[in-house]
Amino acid sequence: MAVRADTADVVVVGLGPGGEEAAGRLAEAGLDVVGVEEGLVGGECPYYGCIPSKIMVRSAGLLAEGRRITGHAGTAMVHPEWRPVTRAVRKATADWDDKIAVERLIGRGVRFLRGTGRLTARDEVTVADVDGNETAVRARQAVVLAVGSEPAVPPIPGLARTPYWTNREAIRVEEVPGSLLVIGGGSIGLELGQVFCRFGTAVTVVEGMQRLLPREEPEAHELLLKVLTDNGIEVHTSARVGAVDYEEGAGFTLYCDRGERLVAERLLVATGRRSDLAKVGALAVDVDAEAPALPVDERLRVAPPVSGRPGIWALGDVTGKGAYTHVSMYQADVVVRGILGEGGPPAAYHAVPRVTFTDPEIGAVGLTEWEARERGLAVRTGLVDLSTSARGTTHQIGNDGFVKLVADMLSGVLVGGTTAGPYGGEVLGALSVAVHARVPLAVLREQIWAYPTFHRAIGDALRQIK
Repeated sequence: MAVRADTADVVVVGLGPGGEEAAGRLAEAGLDVVGVEEGLVGGECPYYGCIPSKIMVRSAGLLAEGRRITGHAGTAMVHPEWRPVTRAVRKATADWDDKIAVERLIGRGVRFLRGTGRLTARDEVTVADVDGNETAVRARQAVVLAVGSEPAVPPIPGLARTPYWTNREAIRVEEVPGSLLVIGGGSIGLELGQVFCRFGTAVTVVEGMQRLLPREEPEAHELLLKVLTDNGIEVHTSARVGAVDYEEGAGFTLYCDRGERLVAERLLVATGRRSDLAKVGALAVDVDAEAPALPVDERLRVAPPVSGRPGIWALGDVTGKGAYTHVSMYQADVVVRGILGEGGPPAAYHAVPRVTFTDPEIGAVGLTEWEARERGLAVRTGLVDLSTSARGTTHQIGNDGFVKLVADMLSGVLVGGTTAGPYGGEVLGALSVAVHARVPLAVLREQIWAYPTFHRAIGDALRQIK
């Protein structure tokens, strides 16, 4: 089959949030840019991740608030209905159609190719469309790899033969199941598990590690374990799934190594994400195709420009620096400045914020206490329960939470923090600034914190650090 040849200043492979932003800005700067995407322009976030999942979370939160009215503000009867959620998700995703996103991209001056792009040489990307036609685009100045990631599905015996869900199928569901098993106690599994629980599904979460949200502070696990259990969710930690079985009409059965036999109508696999380096052609730049991420320097270069040959940059999930939209957008700025020769600060990851949108929300930035101690820092912590700091908030009205601060006493700054509770992601903003800017503890202690607010607990926690 003939291969069509093309050239461009820059080829961007993968048009999720970061790839789209980089391609658009480079085109607006006057470069000839070809953008390549095999899926939906905009990536996971607007179609299967951040946006639709938060519509579901918000809807489930309204149900929870309605149920809290009785005994606190009158009486209320709440009847969950999934159809409005489905309508809202379809509207937000344009029914999983990226026509508007493609038009937006082209409007910025990007030439768009639909297909799977792979490196076939250091300066060449070959794009195969769904019909098998190929276009080899030679880059004069740069190649940007922003291919994102896919749900990681563990090799559990029997799983591949079943109609399991990942987050993508869960987002598109039109009826809530009567029961749901969730493999994975990370952000995706807990957020979606709590959503379905609040709409009437019997939910069981199975996590192989000792804690839910194993990357976060142990206090976050303790808080969520209590709240989710109170919600009616069954939680199994340190539970390894040894096999999965499925029978039409009977549903799924999980067989755990400890002997548990768990049964439900549907199964959600939420065990992380992975980037396929073989698919993107990593071998063309001597990168191990089995590696977890593309190796990049502080300027996000996989291979810097040399001897007149274009450089290769990477951004987003494929760099292994955090599978978050805000990280890919941050990296896009570094990549654009590098390609345009504008300089500026290199990428830094000491203050990456992350939020799990459960109820209560778990916001975190920087290092956990364990990570700080592993690095040999002179660690001191401050931990405050929100009910103590806010003087009278109670579990009954949904104000469970805490603030935990991690300080390095040698440098005299915060290196991490967690804000768990109502609006935990919003309260996190203050700590993100403090950790990012390395604001001295002495300055933070002088701050006036508004009363009665949840963020006031930051001031209380600071006073515990001595």
